[in-house]
Amino acid sequence: MTLFFVNDYGRGAHPKILEQLTQTNLESEYGYGMDSYSERAKEKIRLSCKKEDAEIYFLVGGTQTNAVVIKSLLRSYEGVISANTGHISTHEAGAIEYTGHKVIELPNYNGKLCAEDVEEYFDTFGKDANLMHMVKPGMVYISYPTEYGTLYSKEELTALHTICKKYSVPLFVDGARLGYGLMAKECDITFKEFADLCDVFYIGGTKIGALCGEAVVFTNKTIVPENYITIIKQAGALLAKGRLLGVQFDTLFTDNLYFNISKHAIEMAELLKKGLKDKGCKFYIDSPTNQQFIIVENNRMEKLKKTVQFAKWEKYDDTHTIIRFVVDWSTKKEDVEQLIKIL
Repeated sequence: MTLFFVNDYGRGAHPKILEQLTQTNLESEYGYGMDSYSERAKEKIRLSCKKEDAEIYFLVGGTQTNAVVIKSLLRSYEGVISANTGHISTHEAGAIEYTGHKVIELPNYNGKLCAEDVEEYFDTFGKDANLMHMVKPGMVYISYPTEYGTLYSKEELTALHTICKKYSVPLFVDGARLGYGLMAKECDITFKEFADLCDVFYIGGTKIGALCGEAVVFTNKTIVPENYITIIKQAGALLAKGRLLGVQFDTLFTDNLYFNISKHAIEMAELLKKGLKDKGCKFYIDSPTNQQFIIVENNRMEKLKKTVQFAKWEKYDDTHTIIRFVVDWSTKKEDVEQLIKIL
């Protein structure tokens, strides 16, 4: 049996979630997120990020969540700004473009958008004599952590939020791995501060202990479209048995479970990172979260495949490839130690 370090959604769900799903299995509840567990989960999330009046919706997966949020907040002639390495730009099969909206790519710096670049784009667009013929930037999208596991500092996030307010566009944060970001030692922002600095974000469940599901949190209620449940259903992202999502997020936000299991993943990532450094591995990028990227010789990579499952990320040069190791809420210390031993 090979070791699994491919992704953070390869296993099922945290045992406490499975236990709650079993215990509540024969209870009768309303559908489409109007069940008591979803309501309890929403209240717990509001308390956790200290946003008492936040509007919260549960959707089935990350790609659907990005597509629904972006489509619902943009006018037909608007696009969304993203780093060229952003998830909506690279690994979502054109889901955003499929909704009729352009992804406006800007350069990335260690996976992150630069606030100055964003402001320059808005300014240049506003001065263009042909802007009526162009796609208008109507939103800024980032992920926290980024696709390379890097983090926006409080200062960087504040700068982006300030620019978005200046140009009256929402800042949307993809939080598929939010827990891993907030629990990283390099993180300099609290959950409340994070929520204060974006208009809408989502809390990833799929990659952090849940079977499936994401929780969309509108901290800026003024931008929530009318009849949002209907919009979610039109996109095929509304679960009839919404209780399944409600139970999962209610469990994740009970007794700090979401953040405790995220912290465990970070501890495993730090153990792995140290082991990789001790083995003399060359890192492609310095990631403080649960994804670690190293550069390996192609022949060594092929040999490693026999005992370890990992993600082949991208070509580095003719003889080297960037590969990714991912740990998560369920990663065992002995598996990390075994991987280091193999290396």
